[in-house]
Amino acid sequence: MIEPFAYAALGLVILLLAGDVLVRGAVNLSLRLGIPALIVSLTVVAFGTSAPELLISIQSVLEDVPGIALGNVVGSNIANVLLVLGVPALLSGLEPPVSDTRKSYLTMMAASILFVALAATGVFGFWQGIVLVTAMALILADQFREAYAHTRAGEDDDDVEAIDEADPEMPAWKIALYLVLGLVGLPVGADLLVDNATIIASEYGVSDTVIGLTLVAIGTSLPELATTVMAALRRHSEVAIGNVIGSNLFNLLAIIGVTALVGDIPVDANFFKLDFWIMLLASAILAPFVFRRWHMGRGIGALLVLLYVTYLVCILTWG
Repeated sequence: MIEPFAYAALGLVILLLAGDVLVRGAVNLSLRLGIPALIVSLTVVAFGTSAPELLISIQSVLEDVPGIALGNVVGSNIANVLLVLGVPALLSGLEPPVSDTRKSYLTMMAASILFVALAATGVFGFWQGIVLVTAMALILADQFREAYAHTRAGEDDDDVEAIDEADPEMPAWKIALYLVLGLVGLPVGADLLVDNATIIASEYGVSDTVIGLTLVAIGTSLPELATTVMAALRRHSEVAIGNVIGSNLFNLLAIIGVTALVGDIPVDANFFKLDFWIMLLASAILAPFVFRRWHMGRGIGALLVLLYVTYLVCILTWG
């Protein structure tokens, strides 16, 4: 039984590396084509960094294990708050976000409620996917409007440096190589991960939903966790909450929305026993840190990590 875990881990590594090189190639290609940096950050970076999760979800539906797709999104949103923010807060504390994230936070909460309401229909099918994708499109349109106003004010030039993946000196051949490696690596990694996660689920007698909520969700949250921990240790953690809000919003609307257009995602009734409510609770926990700008100290970090461990024990016991 070591082989499926090894292959699943290999698939995850390939996914994460392929996603990274795809973003780097796409960002620099977009900037070469003269697309403003703010627009690149809102679209290419956002979509590219979520490419592994999207490919996992689509592959899961195509291979008739849709529980992995839904479990991955719900589990990732829970892990993003309780683990990705909890661990660095426990290590050194997290400062409140510098920018105003209240609007984004309220949008995320509205998207979470919409998501659960659509899940109550019993399936994420074509029309539910249209609703989610439309909501994402409206949010992006509003962000484009704000970005355009920002660009008109002549503030865009400095934003190129704010995109980590931007490299004005990157040669054309390297951009092309990154794009090819990303586009080839993503489906290969997704196939490896989903196939072997399914084997693990069957061998241990747990559902594909539980595998999605745990193994796959934690795996796809590892890059965000590593980034946030390093930022916290270097005292540059103020963007962490904003990144989590953006990631959660994109997971709910874009990933499940697009995947539902590819194939139906039945909603296991067990999601309504615990997982959806934990996801909503985790999102609600952020409110005082967004609106009151509380410092997230070690005590809060310990509480968040404890909640996550308790949640994992519950789903592994009941799953």
